Amino acid sequence: MTEKIGIVGAGIVGLAVARELATTRGAEVTVLEKESRVAAHQTGHNSGVVHAGIYYPPGSLKARLCREGVALLKDYCAANELPYDEVGKLVIASTGAERPRLHALAERARANGVPGIAELDALALREIEPHAVGVGAIHSPHTAICDFAAVARRLALDVVEMGGSVRLSHPVRAIRERSAGVQVLAGRRRFTFDRLVVCGGLGTDAVARMAGRPGDVRIVPFRGEFYALRGAAKDLVRGLIYPVPDPRYPFLGVHLTRQTDGGVLVGPNAVLALAYEGYGWRNIRNFRQIIGWPGTIRLARRHWRTGLKEIRGSLIKSAFLKGAQRYVPELTAADLTRARSGVRAQAVARDGGMVDDFVVDVHDNVVLVRNAPSPAATSSLAIARHIAGIVPALVR
Repeated sequence: MTEKIGIVGAGIVGLAVARELATTRGAEVTVLEKESRVAAHQTGHNSGVVHAGIYYPPGSLKARLCREGVALLKDYCAANELPYDEVGKLVIASTGAERPRLHALAERARANGVPGIAELDALALREIEPHAVGVGAIHSPHTAICDFAAVARRLALDVVEMGGSVRLSHPVRAIRERSAGVQVLAGRRRFTFDRLVVCGGLGTDAVARMAGRPGDVRIVPFRGEFYALRGAAKDLVRGLIYPVPDPRYPFLGVHLTRQTDGGVLVGPNAVLALAYEGYGWRNIRNFRQIIGWPGTIRLARRHWRTGLKEIRGSLIKSAFLKGAQRYVPELTAADLTRARSGVRAQAVARDGGMVDDFVVDVHDNVVLVRNAPSPAATSSLAIARHIAGIVPALVR
């Protein structure tokens, strides 16, 4: 008898999981998505960077699945004629004080098997990015860009071609777990699955509660806002220009990112959002749930100074510009125009600590992806293989 598996969420991770389970397990897969299109949230609102694996602690799931995921994604894009361009990345130290962290980052990248990593001085970095400045940099020549929403749409077609289904406009309303499987009410339909895999992203907590598995962490949403370069300013950036990250945070700081359509994004910042889909300041729909989690308050108390700095950058264009000029000083306020924003689903523990690694929990017939922030899009095909390996086998 064919195994029936439901997947909640038609972002790139959920669709990759569905495709993998259909391919390797021969399962009949059904993807349930509350929006009217795939890739409606994190997948369709990120900067399009295919991360090479520079930042993640060696041995972590992020490090391993990112490196595996890059290779799988590159091949998948080539096979399906999807945009994929190795434009390269510079991680730039703007002061001498950042040099030790830059060198440590290079060592971590090498430990993770990132190819072609080179440490550059101030002169050499300008050979890569002529308009950038700094005291030194790491160059990752194989860091790439792609269109993750396009990848998600192709994955959805794969699922359908393999006999599965992608049910759009089917929000999950109730979950009932039985010894023989899982019943799911989605939209106006009732589904019965042998297994359920939740890749809910920003909606993870709500679906976990329905499944009776609230867990020990909660999703705290952080909005990232972007500007775009206009006109000739686009020519000031060839590839990707990043700052040396602050090891206390999982966010990478304001950076400049070339896009597959030729545009250049500047950003994002990281502002606590008060709605799970809080793409603007006016949306405070989930204020009580987000602030009501003890970890949110403890996180805010611990990092309030940084939080105020991020808010200032959100509200005042000149503050945002200053962050970008640190690396490309020729930029002016006239070069920047408001662009899209995205919201990152970041798992936070009760003590206020931000969960750094990917987290996947298995509860009998329900598998919950608890934390899958960046580089989840890069890693999506590898995450899918990982999850397919831990979804309990069906015994009849």
